[in-house]
Amino acid sequence: MFTLRTAAVWNRVCQKCQCLTKNKIVQLPWRPLHTSSFHLNLESSQNGSNHIMIQGKSFDRDDLTTLTPKIISKVGKDLHNLKYHPICLIKEQIRDFFYRRFVTFRGNPIFSIYDNLNPIVSVEQNFDSVLVPGHHVSRKKQENYYLNKDTILRTHTSAHQYDLIKSGLDAFLVVGDVYRRDTVDSSHYPVFHQMEGVRLYHQHELFKDCNDPESLDLFEIGKKTPVKQEYHTLEAVKLVEFQLKQTLTELMEHLFGKDIETKWVDVYFPFTHPSWELEIKFQGEWLEVLGSGIMEQQILNRAGATNKIGYAFGLGLERLAMILFNIPDIRLFWSEDDRFLSQFRTDNPFSIKFQPFSKYPLLRNDISFWCPPGYQPNDFYDIVRSVGGDLVEQVTLVDEFVHPKTQRLSHCYRIDYRHMEKTLTKSEVSQLHWKIANVAEDELRIEVRKN
Repeated sequence: MFTLRTAAVWNRVCQKCQCLTKNKIVQLPWRPLHTSSFHLNLESSQNGSNHIMIQGKSFDRDDLTTLTPKIISKVGKDLHNLKYHPICLIKEQIRDFFYRRFVTFRGNPIFSIYDNLNPIVSVEQNFDSVLVPGHHVSRKKQENYYLNKDTILRTHTSAHQYDLIKSGLDAFLVVGDVYRRDTVDSSHYPVFHQMEGVRLYHQHELFKDCNDPESLDLFEIGKKTPVKQEYHTLEAVKLVEFQLKQTLTELMEHLFGKDIETKWVDVYFPFTHPSWELEIKFQGEWLEVLGSGIMEQQILNRAGATNKIGYAFGLGLERLAMILFNIPDIRLFWSEDDRFLSQFRTDNPFSIKFQPFSKYPLLRNDISFWCPPGYQPNDFYDIVRSVGGDLVEQVTLVDEFVHPKTQRLSHCYRIDYRHMEKTLTKSEVSQLHWKIANVAEDELRIEVRKN
């Protein structure tokens, strides 16, 4: 819930591409190939044209369907459960911290962990159960991988929060792969991994160490202010805030060392209030690493935890792994090259600093086209990912303008190609670039500018 790869994911604010040049189109010579219609190539992933097959199940398609074969191929990979994979190493370090930090009087862990929950969830689970408004930008078709209007690949691990609380759990971690349509660059990928944590307190547990705990209450009928919800007493909120910030600060010290500098930033999320992002100072720069807050009481009430108050947090495992292990490109997490994977086969992950095994040359091509009405950049990015796969390192909008007479919108994108394991030839890239152009013409009804 809390990360847009990290904390900003919670807020899902549309980020518009910034032009690098104005009214200047940079092009390569064009000789488009006429390939068969892409149509998301669903023949390989559907049981008939009106159905999608995924994990052995059939789902009806409709006007909201955005799932592609490339994304379907990632479902079930479960990098977070592959021994010695960097995503798994980060997960295990965080899990072990909570197991040691929070125990019962018998020495058993308070927190339980769930890392094999199905990423196919209902729209209600993904959005409604955590109070995401119906008009919120995070629900839009261009932001998500919808199977249909009722079903979606989860966009955050918070999609399971309601069900786990309803089952009676007070302290749990959820880890899993999440899916979002996004830009193409070295720090964004349509599949990434999150860890969510929830901790609930009843009155006796929260106030047990206070003087005169019987005089304190969790709830009141009051007003919502910048520092608390209308249902909570200030005393309860401040104690939960203290527990939350102390726990997560200690987690960062566990991962990055006792000397790591941290700071808390007030933010807004629809599912917590008050809410904070945690930043760490790493190599001289402040970096967001997680989002958190006091859970909206309405979520707890709906799940049957009416007599409890709690906090929740969420963090992106790729972001932490990239920082901790010095991994420069998010595509590397999906590499099967042993030169990458072998570097993480150790029982002491804190000793690992990724050593690049090669840096193959970059090849760059541009494509400019007239955009049809209703054009969405994420539709083009999905086509680039589906056709180009992990050979595409980055896609950048380098120019856009509106024709003064026709009022037609033109976009020019620069596509960077680089193989992670070998040198690409100009011929290979040209063929791939032409295919992307033709698929985009067929699927999006763009008009490639040829001069």
